[in-house]
Amino acid sequence: MVSRPAGQVLAGNLRALRELGGLSLSELARRSGIAKGTLSQLESGTGNPTIETVFSLSNALGVPVSSLLTAPADSEVVLVRGAEVEVLSGTAVDLRMLRRLDLADTVVEVYEQRVRPGETQYSPGHTGREHVLVTEGVLRVGPPTDPYEVGPGDYVCFPAAGPHVYSAVDGPVTSILLLEYPSTGDRPAIGVHGD
Repeated sequence: MVSRPAGQVLAGNLRALRELGGLSLSELARRSGIAKGTLSQLESGTGNPTIETVFSLSNALGVPVSSLLTAPADSEVVLVRGAEVEVLSGTAVDLRMLRRLDLADTVVEVYEQRVRPGETQYSPGHTGREHVLVTEGVLRVGPPTDPYEVGPGDYVCFPAAGPHVYSAVDGPVTSILLLEYPSTGDRPAIGVHGD
């Protein structure tokens, strides 16, 4: 299996989804809050998107994040080499998208997630559920006013509709993040914003 760099995958998918939606670069810029010049760079494969940028594009286009980041499968075997997956960075979180699974009426996105200490990643909420399995460190995750504290081997699943946060308690955290949402129309409203 030959993999394409994430920037090229994003560029091709972004352009195709924008054109499929009948959107100009100017209209996509207005809907996403991302500068037209930045969008042009992303579509040419020369931009360097953050988590916030990709999630804003997901919202503006009405598609799952994986629709922007996943290359079409060309084989029954899917092998993802971690070193070949580009990292999307946010305020406190680094994500590597490993896989999108289309299961009947549900889409599941699989991420390796690293949470850096000292900052908090904030999401205003989106459709579906989040599943988190911590492999290293202690993570504070969930509603900003009453987050869950989970450590190595702990798992938490919560509805993602309301605001939620991710922060490392004492040091770096490594975890597996699954985003699960209905595939109806392939149009969830997802968002992640830095504090």
